[in-house]
Amino acid sequence: MTTPKRTVPRLRRLLPALLALVCASTATACTSGDDRPQVVVTTNILGDITREVVGDEADVTVLMKPNADPHSFGLSAVQAAELENADLVVFNGLGLEENVLRYVDTAREAGVAAFEAGEAVDPLTFRAHTDGGPEGEAGQPDPHFWTDPDRVRKAAGLIADQVIEHVDGVDEAVVRGNAERYDAQLADLTAWMEKSFDRIPEDERALVTNHHVFGYLADRFGFRVIGAVIPGGTTLASPSSSDLRSLTRAMEDAGVRTVFADSSRPKRLAEVLRTELDGRVEVVELYSESLTAKGEGADTYLRMMRANTTAMTDGLTAG
Repeated sequence: MTTPKRTVPRLRRLLPALLALVCASTATACTSGDDRPQVVVTTNILGDITREVVGDEADVTVLMKPNADPHSFGLSAVQAAELENADLVVFNGLGLEENVLRYVDTAREAGVAAFEAGEAVDPLTFRAHTDGGPEGEAGQPDPHFWTDPDRVRKAAGLIADQVIEHVDGVDEAVVRGNAERYDAQLADLTAWMEKSFDRIPEDERALVTNHHVFGYLADRFGFRVIGAVIPGGTTLASPSSSDLRSLTRAMEDAGVRTVFADSSRPKRLAEVLRTELDGRVEVVELYSESLTAKGEGADTYLRMMRANTTAMTDGLTAG
C-alpha cells in the first residue's frame, strides 16, 4: 500500500536556503547541508535488499540494529523523526515490527510514501495446525516472506518501482540496473538452494524451529513444518507445558531430532526439548529474523540464506 508523494516542502529541504541566508547576513564562510534523498527501512533484512536496489542514488537508513528481534525492537525519538522526514519508507508489515508500525502509520498520515513489502508479495497465512505440533495463529498473515528468495525477488523489483516513483533526484536507469543485477543474484541463490536441499531425502525434510518463521521456505522447497517451540509467528508469545508435550510427541512420531534456533536469541526453550527427549536432540543455529553485524556470518541477505541452507542441509543429513 502506498501514499501519494508529498507536495509540501520538508524542513530539511529548506535548510540549504536558510543556511545561505544566514551566511549572507553574517558574511561568514558557510557550507550548505546535504540534501540527498532519504529512504528509511524498518528491518535490517529489508534494509540490505533496499540498499542493493538503491545503490548510491539515495541515503538508506535502517532502523533495526544487527542481531535484533524485529518483533520487539523499538525506536528512539530521532529515529521516529527520520521516518517522518523520509522520501520513502520501506517496511515489512503484516504485524512483524510490532513496536514500530505505529510510527510508520504516523509517518504515512503525515504524507510520507510507505511501501509494505510483505503485503505485496502474495503472503501466506498461518495454518490452523502444523503437522501434529502446536496451533499457529490460524488465518493470520505470515510476515516472514524473506525465507522464500523468489518472493524477495518480487519485493526487490517493487522496491525499485517505489524508489523511482517517490524519490526525487534518483536516476531511473541506475536503479533499474541495480535491481536487475540483484535479481540475477537472487535467481542464482534459489538455484543453489534447490541443489543443496536435493541432498535431503523428501521424508526427512521436516522442520522444528524456535517459532513459526520458515513457512515460506517450507512451501517453496518442499519441507514439512512439524512445529515450533514458541507457538505462533511472534517471539513475544511463550509456550505452555501442553505446547511442549504436544511438540515432543509430534517430533517423536516424525522421528525428528533436530531443532533450528535463531542465533540472535537465547536457545533455552529449544534446549528444553533436549531434556524432554532425553538429550536426543541437536540444536542447530540459524539466522532467521535478523542480519548479523559485518563479518559475523550473515551480514547480508544473500550470505544469511546461504548460511541457513548449509546449516539446514547439514543438520538434516548428519548421521
